[in-house]
Amino acid sequence: MPKAIWNDHVIAESADTVMVEGNHYFPPGSITSEFFVPTETQTVCPWKGTASYFSLEVDGHQNKDAAWTYAEPKEAAENIRGHYAFWKGVTVSE
Repeated sequence: MPKAIWNDHVIAESADTVMVEGNHYFPPGSITSEFFVPTETQTVCPWKGTASYFSLEVDGHQNKDAAWTYAEPKEAAENIRGHYAFWKGVTVSE
């Protein structure tokens, strides 16, 4: 089962991730929400839409903008609506 790990903590875990462009997108109910802090950062993908970012805060350490989600994706990316993906040192293992 895929797990996202940062700073020795499981950030998300689910057997129902969706793979898009090499990233596991974890369903909203699979994240450990107390580690997620919304930021003002947004990016735009031509086919997925606008992504909103979250910093991870674990044991007093912060990983800025390490998670993102598409709350209102374009139709082509509807399968990842509200799902979370990771980068910046977050390890995703299967």
